Amino acid sequence: MEFRPCIDIHNGSVKQIVGGSLRDQGDTAMENYVSGQDAAFYAGVYRAYKITNGHIIMLNAVSSPYYETTKRQALGALRAYPGGLQIGGGITPGNAGGFLDAGASHVIVTSYVFQDGRIHYDRLDEMVREVGRERLVLDLSARKRENRYFIVTDRWQKYTDVELNRQTLDVLSGYCDEFLVHAVDVEGRAEGIEEELVRLLGEWGKMPVTYAGGVHSMDDLHLLKEIGRDRVHVTVGSALDLFGGSMKFEDVLRECS
Repeated sequence: MEFRPCIDIHNGSVKQIVGGSLRDQGDTAMENYVSGQDAAFYAGVYRAYKITNGHIIMLNAVSSPYYETTKRQALGALRAYPGGLQIGGGITPGNAGGFLDAGASHVIVTSYVFQDGRIHYDRLDEMVREVGRERLVLDLSARKRENRYFIVTDRWQKYTDVELNRQTLDVLSGYCDEFLVHAVDVEGRAEGIEEELVRLLGEWGKMPVTYAGGVHSMDDLHLLKEIGRDRVHVTVGSALDLFGGSMKFEDVLRECS
């Protein structure tokens, strides 16, 4: 299990939010923490500790009046740590190359591929042709409905009809280098991990998967490592002291090493 850092940017600021509260209308979200530092600062911290495969998520829609400010923050982080961070949020074949040229190691895609409630394989093929399977991360962030997990898109606001299960993971693993999975119902709440989802990801375990959502203590990390069979990497957001939480950054690094 590796620690995978995050930089979430909303309305031009580095933030930690409650994932399920994000709304495009009015660009609102329930905020846990708004940083006084820019995204490049956090990229510099991760670079100093030589932590790779972290992710930048731009949380504004491309149509938002805040998008360009958020994008500038993201590009600053990529310049501060070239090759060390992935980037997601409004990624399409048309702009993916620009983010890779700016220093992203991978681009992270959800909404371009998952539309109208289903997977568009023609769009997925187009992304692979544009950036290469080895530089593509699929965000399979999920919410529970009718006792099953379904992939959600558009900044976690829209359900698809695509269930997150072993079959889906098997099929999509042929198109990307790894998966990013936010447990949206617990994202930003720091109240414990989504155990059933972690167990599913750990039991599958055929390629790198980063889990995000609900980690708020070292006990959570121990549990995630156990039920994820040491196969599932982890992001800690709101609970981390870098973002105003109580979990010390260096302690988390040691636990995940």
